[in-house]
Amino acid sequence: MVISADQRNYLIELTNALSVEMLWDMHCRAMNAFGFDRLIYGFTRFRTANSLGDPNDFVLLSNHATNYTERFIGEGHYHHATMVKWALENEGSCSWSVVADMMQNGAMTDAERRVVEYNISMGVTAGYTVSFKSISARSKGAIALTARRDMTQDEVDEVWGKHGDTITLMNNLVHLKILTLPYIPPNQALTKRQREALEWVGDGKTMQDIAQIMGLTQATIEKHLRLAREALNVETTAQAVMKAAFQNQMFVLEVS
Repeated sequence: MVISADQRNYLIELTNALSVEMLWDMHCRAMNAFGFDRLIYGFTRFRTANSLGDPNDFVLLSNHATNYTERFIGEGHYHHATMVKWALENEGSCSWSVVADMMQNGAMTDAERRVVEYNISMGVTAGYTVSFKSISARSKGAIALTARRDMTQDEVDEVWGKHGDTITLMNNLVHLKILTLPYIPPNQALTKRQREALEWVGDGKTMQDIAQIMGLTQATIEKHLRLAREALNVETTAQAVMKAAFQNQMFVLEVS
């Protein structure tokens, strides 16, 4: 594998990124240099045998047009997407040529075929999917790299033949870096007080301890914890601590 000076600088900047937004902007520009101008990254920690969990809990990043993601994600088309199913069952990279092969061989369900037809109508026709190695049975992450509309799958496969190892490395590092950065789904942001109260709970402090440390009444601490549970859409404070930790909302340095 040969990495250019620009790619090496990118990797250094990537590992030093302080926010998901900064990281994602860098990565979109880096992938565009290889011909992949539209990306969707998804990660869940709440996968079960029959579900990927609540979409509101996904780490979901994309630079696709909103009118595409509103249907593909918002209307649940991803449930029937061939490459999503591949990513859930495999690790590594895969050419979207398998989609054309399945279409040609009649190996798709009607729901899968409708997703393909929708993608074609939106210019999502050629690309690669990278499925990341999981360290838990409940977690899974993958990224779909959509090629420019003027590129054929054969051209994309040629690019991958030359640069696939480098592209895979760059995406693996992005995935690992995302897991270390705060990512807050819509309507799940904690206030400073809510976060601080959860942090002290995570440290094993009692309500009385936390009230004394924060200089507030126990009733006020309980209110902050209740609002934190509501924001994170969980039932118990222990669940709130775990979920906030997953989102890297706890014990984080303030980014100026």
